[in-house]
Amino acid sequence: MKVLIACEFSGIVREAFNRKGHDAWSCDIIPSETGGKHIQDDVLMHLHEDWDLMIAHPPCTYLSNAGARFLYPKGILNNQRLRLGMIAKLFFMDLYDAPIEKICIENPIPSRIFELPKYNQIIQPYEHGHPFQKRTCLWLKNIPLLNSTEILEKPQSTKIAGNWFNKGGKDRQKNRARTFEGIANAMANQWS
Repeated sequence: MKVLIACEFSGIVREAFNRKGHDAWSCDIIPSETGGKHIQDDVLMHLHEDWDLMIAHPPCTYLSNAGARFLYPKGILNNQRLRLGMIAKLFFMDLYDAPIEKICIENPIPSRIFELPKYNQIIQPYEHGHPFQKRTCLWLKNIPLLNSTEILEKPQSTKIAGNWFNKGGKDRQKNRARTFEGIANAMANQWS
């Protein structure tokens, strides 16, 4: 199967599919951390290349419900933030409507103001062997819901101040964008 992992720099999902014998490629505007089969470019330029499956991780900075508080600071609409959110929605919808038979888009719970299509499923890292809570929505086309693989009890919230997920610095956004390996392996095992 020819697989596109859109907006991925880490190679985690790409390599999970390659280990299963697929021809998987990541694509992002930044270089891959791990080398390998990576296209450094705007993914929209590569959607028409006969992919069988796309798993997309579009940026969530402006779409996420977590960032909704920045839309109305002090009760006043931030028009710049709204405009950036609408641009992010257009990108999301370009991926959602891509000419690829099987599609998964993952993102946090979106802000209602952007009226994204309804997601099909919410998954958690603790359902796939990682002791953390981090609700992630999946929008699925022509692929089944992702089944849990290893449910752990008493997961730690990624919202706890000072934990690895919330440490500041220049790599904070990159660290938060990485897919948990248990989820990547579940995708490769179940959607192959």
